[in-house]
Order: sequence, then structure tokens, then C-alpha cells
Amino acid sequence: MSSLLRLGRRVTNLRPLLSHGKWCSMSGGPDESSTSDDIGFSEMVLKFAEKATGLVEDKIISEDRRKISDDEKRIQAQGILGLILPCNAVLHVAFPITKDDGRLEVVNAWRAQHSHHRKPCKGGVRYSPDVTEDEVRALAALMTFKCAMVDVPFGGAKAGIKIDPLEYSVTELEKVTRRFTMELSKKGFIGPGLDVPAPDMGTGAREMSWIADTYSMTHGCTDINSYACVTGKPIPQGGIHGRESATGRGVYYSIRSFIRDADYCSEIGVLPGIAGKTFIVQGFGNVGLHSCRYLHREGAKCVGVMERDVSIVNREDGIDPKELEDYKLNNGGSIKGFPGAQETTENLLTAECDILIPAAGEKQITAEIAEQIQAKVVAEGANGPTTIAAEKILMDRNIMVIPDLFANAGGVTVSYFEWLKNLNHVSYGRLTWKHEEDSNNHLLDSVQRSLEAKFSGGRAGSIPITATPAFSARIAGASEKDIVNSGLEYTMERSAKQIMRAVREYNLGLDLRTAAYVCALQKIYTVYLAAGITL
Repeated sequence: MSSLLRLGRRVTNLRPLLSHGKWCSMSGGPDESSTSDDIGFSEMVLKFAEKATGLVEDKIISEDRRKISDDEKRIQAQGILGLILPCNAVLHVAFPITKDDGRLEVVNAWRAQHSHHRKPCKGGVRYSPDVTEDEVRALAALMTFKCAMVDVPFGGAKAGIKIDPLEYSVTELEKVTRRFTMELSKKGFIGPGLDVPAPDMGTGAREMSWIADTYSMTHGCTDINSYACVTGKPIPQGGIHGRESATGRGVYYSIRSFIRDADYCSEIGVLPGIAGKTFIVQGFGNVGLHSCRYLHREGAKCVGVMERDVSIVNREDGIDPKELEDYKLNNGGSIKGFPGAQETTENLLTAECDILIPAAGEKQITAEIAEQIQAKVVAEGANGPTTIAAEKILMDRNIMVIPDLFANAGGVTVSYFEWLKNLNHVSYGRLTWKHEEDSNNHLLDSVQRSLEAKFSGGRAGSIPITATPAFSARIAGASEKDIVNSGLEYTMERSAKQIMRAVREYNLGLDLRTAAYVCALQKIYTVYLAAGITL
């Protein structure tokens, strides 16, 4: 028996829930034991993935043209699919830091690498007092499928440090960040070709700059690509324009892709198009803010915003995202007291609107909440905000859920662009900007000369050609931000079409999550198969 077949039989026992009768029915969903809101986050992500494996397994076997038995094909398929699901490696470190008052504090932190099918691994660093190993494992697994969904060649990873960043000074946060970077370096959990962190909840460009500097000055001191060890950096340190808004922009593109499709809109009972739609956002952080901004620009109206300390509504005039952002910046990071809206004790997750964007923590939409949701579209700006039980209820109620592994993939997509920029050591657009400007000017001049030769006997200046305002704005060629935004838009639109094709192929109705996992699993399977599975 080949080593591949032996591997298939060994791994099969890791997948006890893959019986086709449990998962392949779109309306039936998983068995009763897996529909509880109480299961762990990592188990929830795993079950979502397992729901798609039965569909993928049958397709793999049906398309396998090799002259081997169906049993051998199935054993191989189950073996490789079984390899995809478990977390490859988890690092737990506990290290001391000296607080500003001289006290010694021990900090616990984790880094999970879910998949090594692509290198490097990729995933954010989260600072939160609620971080657990289970959460880090779940987010790492989700990153694997997210990267595959949008064709970003990374394996999934995630890090979490169990602290409340609001209770630490800048000096203390720097100590924590730099020490954690050293721990990752010593254990081989960071490097441009190994594992590349990024911002997440509680972190931003500042923390990424500390990580880049620490790695570059120590383990990366002789590596010209050392600053590619992390993404989401400030622009002067090799960051990229458009990264800060990328996740929220991606959420907007994901909504736009489905809300302008007449078939989906007909199924959920709304008119196509974003203009005129109302929306509510849970969490006005980086993701929620930029989702609001792009939807607002498209003509949608923000009627409510939920934060930890307060919820605000303005159903008549809507909430201006820019005004709310400015108020929050000038009000110590809180939206409490914003004059452009009224405070409410209503749970806005269940309030009336067209689009609901949960952009806070995981497992926010439970079965109880799902029964009361009035929105027609739920776009998951956060990771894992909807439980298995809640999603089944939402589908039964004809509410469309745009899943996290697609909706919030804008951040990792632009992180990929930043990583490539760091490896290439040149900004996007720098080599082509002047050439494009000259080419466009030559084009206008050529058109003008042709018209003058035809209609005015070649008299120069007799038929002036004036560029339109839109063309004038682009005549100098694409800036880095233009290239990043267009690349992100293309990625999200292409991925949406892949999900739509999977929905049609497997007759999944509004089960976009299973369709997205199907797309991701097929791509990961192809990578493993091409590698010969000798890992």
C-alpha cells in the first residue's frame, strides 16, 4: 500500500463528522449536537469547514481520472482533506515585563500556525484580556480558508496577547510587543518566509513598527527583506497606502457584489443597489468605520452604531461616519454623547435596517438574536460573529449572510500587496508613473493632430483637445493607493463570482458560507495534491 493511502486511513479518524447525511443537505445543516451556541470558537470554525468537505470530497472523486479504484480515490481525498483541518502548531509563551511603577507582571501570549500548505503563514496579532488559545486556534484556521478564498498564497496564522491595551502605557505596550517579537523569533514563528503577523483587534501600525524594528535589529539584521516580517506598518517603514482602510473597504465590496445581483436581491426581497439602503454597524473600530464610510459614499444611510459603552441611532437623517469619527477621536475614543444621534438601550442587532454589519467580536449573533434580526443582509466584518445555530435560523428566514472568510478578507489581501512591495523594495507605480503620464499626453496630442489634419488643413491649435476631469485626474498614471484599491476591488469581485458559481453548482441557495469554504478547500487540496503529500 502506498504511503499516501496509509496517510489517508490514518487521518480519516480525525473527521468523525463528515458523514454525508449530516452535512450535505443545505437546509438540514449539521446534527443537533453541533447546533448549540455553546460550542467553542475553534470547534465552530472546524464544523463550518467540515460542512463543505463532503461536497468537495465527492467532486474530487468524480473529477479524478486516474485508473485507480473509487475506494483508493476516496481514501486519498479524505486523507488530504483531513490534513487541512487540524492546527499544525501552537506556541504558548509566558514572559515578564516591568511595569512603569516597578511591578513585575507575567504576560501570556499565543501564536498558532494552522496551515503550512503555503509559506509564509499570515495572521494578525490581537491584544485583548479575553484572548484564549481556543480563540487563537480558531482565528488561525479561519485565516487559512480566508487566504485561499481570495487567492492569497499564505497559510493561516494568528496571535493573541492576553492584555487590555487600554490599561497599559505606551512604554509598557512597547515592552510587551518587543518581548513577544523576541519570543517568536527564538521559536521560529516570525520571518518574511516563515510567518508574517499583521494588525488585529487592539493593535495597529504602531505595534507593527515595533515588531519590524525588533526583528530587523536582531534575527533579521543580515536579511535585506527583514521588514517584510510583518505587514500593516507605517508608510515610512515599508507600509502601503490603503492598508488601514482595506478590511472595511473589502466589506463594502463584498456587500456591493451581492446586493447589486438581481437574483440574490429577489431571493431576500430587496431592490438591487446600495443607494437608499439603511445599515447598522456593531463596532466602530477600524473595520466598522471604513465600512460605514464607503457605504455612506454610495448613498446608503447609517441609522445606528453599537459600541461597548453605548449604542446610538438616527433613523431620520442618518449618522455621518466622518463626523462620528472626528467626535470619537476628540472624545477619548468614545462615541458617547455624539450630537448627531440619540443614545438608545435597544439591541441594535435586532433593529430594523437593510444591512447589518457585525464588526466587533465573535459569536455575537446567537440563535436567540437570529430569531429577531430584521436586516435582510448580514455582512460579517468581524471574525466568527454568527454561530452555527444562528446561521441556520437566518437561512430559514431568507436572510443572506456574507461570510467572514470572504467579507473581511480585504485586510489580508492588501497585506499581501505590502509583503510583495517589501520583497521587491519598490513602491507600486514608481517605475511606471512618468511613462503613463507621457503616454497619455502623447495620446491626446495624436488625437488632436489627426483631427486637425482631417478638418482644418493641418493648422496647429485649431481643434484643441481637452481632457475630461476624470481623465485629467488619472492622466499622470496610477498611484500606489490607486493600484492597491483597484487590486482589492478586482480580488473581491472575482472571489464573489467564485462563491456564486459554487452556490449554483451545489444548489446551496443562500448558504454562501458553505460555498466559500468549498472554494477554499478545493484550492488548498490542489496545493497539497501537487506537493505529493510527503509532509
